Amino acid sequence: MKKSLLALAVLGAFAGAASAQTNVTIYGVADVGIQRIDTSATEARWGLDSGIQSGSRLGFKGSEDLGGGLSAIFTLESGYNIDTGTSAQGGRLFGRQAFVGLSGGFGAVKFGRQYTPIFIAHDTIDPFGTGIIGDGSGISAVFNPYGIRMDNTINYSLTAGPISGQIAYGFGEVAGENSAGRQIGASLGYANGPLTVVGAYHTANSPTVGSQADASTAFIGGVFDFRVVKLHGAFADNRGDSATGATAIRDRDYMLGVSAPIGGAGNVMASYTRHDQRLTGLGGADASYWALGYTHNLSKRTNLYTSYSTIRNDAGSAVGLPTGVAAGNDISWVNVGIRHKF
Repeated sequence: MKKSLLALAVLGAFAGAASAQTNVTIYGVADVGIQRIDTSATEARWGLDSGIQSGSRLGFKGSEDLGGGLSAIFTLESGYNIDTGTSAQGGRLFGRQAFVGLSGGFGAVKFGRQYTPIFIAHDTIDPFGTGIIGDGSGISAVFNPYGIRMDNTINYSLTAGPISGQIAYGFGEVAGENSAGRQIGASLGYANGPLTVVGAYHTANSPTVGSQADASTAFIGGVFDFRVVKLHGAFADNRGDSATGATAIRDRDYMLGVSAPIGGAGNVMASYTRHDQRLTGLGGADASYWALGYTHNLSKRTNLYTSYSTIRNDAGSAVGLPTGVAAGNDISWVNVGIRHKF
C-alpha cells in the first residue's frame, strides 16, 4: 500500500512537468454511500461502502500530437476504497485501467489492461449503467468471473459516423499452451438520433494447461429515447464448459428497463432482469432481479443517489448470494450516497 501511494504521489508531482510536452489530465471519482444488504437466511448488514454508483478512482490520462493526425495516448487509473482508504482491485497500483497506444484516422490501438468490449456495451444499454447495485451485471454470468477487464490486451477500436466497433485480444501468457488464459472480445454498435443498438461477444479460457474449461457470452441490447422516457432492452446468452469439457453453463438473461428525467436535475431508473437456467437437470434454478433508483444532480460534478434492488431465487438458484448462504434464498440491497467527479 505504501509503495502504491508513493508511486501515485510521484506521478502527481511530475504531471505538471510532463504536460509541457504532453496533454496530461488528472481525474477521478469519490463515491461513498450507506448501504443495507439483507438475505432471507441472514441478519441484515449495514455499512458505509465505497463505489456504489461508480468505483472510486484516481487517474492520469494524456495524449501527444505526433503530427499527420497521429497521437500517442495513455491512461493509468487506480481504484481505491474511500470508506477505508485502501486500494481496490486486489491492491493493484493501476487495477482499473493501464494502457498506452496510438490514435488517428484509422481508429485507436491500445496495449495493456483495459475494459472488455462487452462490459462497455452493457454499460451503454442498462439504465443503471454498471453501478448503483441495480444493473443487470449482478445476474449475468459474463461478469463472474470474466468480462469486466482484460490483462495483456491489444484493443482496436474505430468510429465511423453512427457505427462504432472494437475488438480485443488478451494473451494468456501460459508457457506451452497459447489458448490457456486467453480472452477475446468484440462489439459493434449503432447510435443515431434516438436509437442506440449494440452487440458484443466475449470468450475466456481457463488459465490451467490441459483444462477444457471456458466461458462465453453473446450480448445484444438497445435504447430508444422518446424524450420524456427512455426504453432499454437487452438479451445475453451465457455458455461454459468444465475442465473435462462437460457442459457447465447454459443460461440466458433478459432485461427490460426504463429511465426518465425528473425536473432539471433528477433521473429515475427501473429495470427487471430474468435469469433463465437452461442446463439439463437444473430445473428450479431461475432468478428474477428487480431494481429502482434515483439520482439527483447538485452540480455538473456532484450528485446524490439512492436505489433498491432485489434478487428472487428459485429453490435451486444462488444468484447474487454471498458465500455460505444456501441456494433458494433471496437478497436485497438499499442504499443512499454521494458521488463527486473531479
